[in-house]
Formats: sequence, structure tokens, C-alpha cells
Amino acid sequence: MKIVSVILARGGSKGIPFKNIKKLCDKPLISYVIQASKNSNVDETWVSTDSMKIATVAGAFGAKIILRPDNISTDTSQSEEALIHFAEKKDFDIMVFIQPTSPLIKPEDINSGLEMMNEHDSVFSVTKNHWIPRWTMDVKPYKWDIKNRPMRQDKPETYLENGAFYITKKKSLLDSKLRYSGNIGVVEMPLRRSFQIDTLEDLKLVEKIL
Repeated sequence: MKIVSVILARGGSKGIPFKNIKKLCDKPLISYVIQASKNSNVDETWVSTDSMKIATVAGAFGAKIILRPDNISTDTSQSEEALIHFAEKKDFDIMVFIQPTSPLIKPEDINSGLEMMNEHDSVFSVTKNHWIPRWTMDVKPYKWDIKNRPMRQDKPETYLENGAFYITKKKSLLDSKLRYSGNIGVVEMPLRRSFQIDTLEDLKLVEKIL
């Protein structure tokens, strides 16, 4: 049973240029997830990128590199396109898709998900979400009645996809063309480690946590 991780790290980023190798506490952002993967039960850690600059940084931290074609590295490209590209090129049984923007992930999170793959086809990371009043951009209550405001404890808790990682079998990925399918399980991560870095403000916030 061969387990690989795949970290997708595009060179282009509208929010922060070369975000994936931006320094976070004096280390490239991508290095945190590479190290988490290498310290987990994953057999091989790969970075899929269209950028030689990112490839050089990722390689220095021990990741294997697969170069991704430009046509699946645009702003509108879906992650699944790059995952399928990898799956068609490389041999493995289980893939752990890790987002480079989740530097607070730990090896134990990945291992917990891998343990669940004996009974599931796919697993992904979540954090618990308590109900709070949400509003549309034109300031209308979103799926609740302003005249009958629910009590938080009367609303069921839900899981919020935190985007840290997704695990699936190679066959499931190639058959469904999706990062998760079939019998799906979740690994719960605490809110304090569920932050995604998309802006400079996010970067500063996570620096304080680290």
C-alpha cells in the first residue's frame, strides 16, 4: 500500500505574489506542510507546481517535484485537474492532498485520516461550526427569520471544511474526478489550527499563533 501526499503550489496568486513561498516566521510557508507530511505515515511527499522558483524551495525541504502544465495552472483551474494529472503520471494507492496555505497542520492530523481509510473511500479535515446569524451582501438574513431569531443551542452544529487536507484512493479519484467520493469520513481539527492563509492579514495572524 503506497501512500503519497500532493501539495499544489501554483506560482500565480492574486492576493499575495508567490504566496506559497512567502516567509512565515522566517520559513517559507510551504515548508510547514512539507515537514508535516514527511513526519507523517506518508511514503512520499510531492509538490505539484508550474514554478521553478517554488520547485527549488520545495525541493530544498525534501519534497519530490512534479511540474504541472500551464493549461491546468490558471486562476480558473480546479485542484482536481492537477490531482488527476499527478494520478495519471505516478504510482500510488492512497493520496493525501495537502493545501500549502494550512501551516498549522500536524502529522497526527494526517495519520488520523489515514487510519480512517480502512473503512472509508475518502476523508477530509473539518472544524466544528456553531450557528451564528449570517447576512447576505445586501443585508438580508441568510436562511433565518429576523422576527424569530433562533437560539444558538437550538441549531445543530455542522462541520466546516477547513481545507487543510483531503485523502482519497487513486481509483476513487480517477473514477469520480473528485477529491472525495464514496463513503466519506472527517478528521476534526481545532479552530485554532484551521486557519488558511490567503491574505497578508492571515499571514500576520498565524505568525502570532506560531
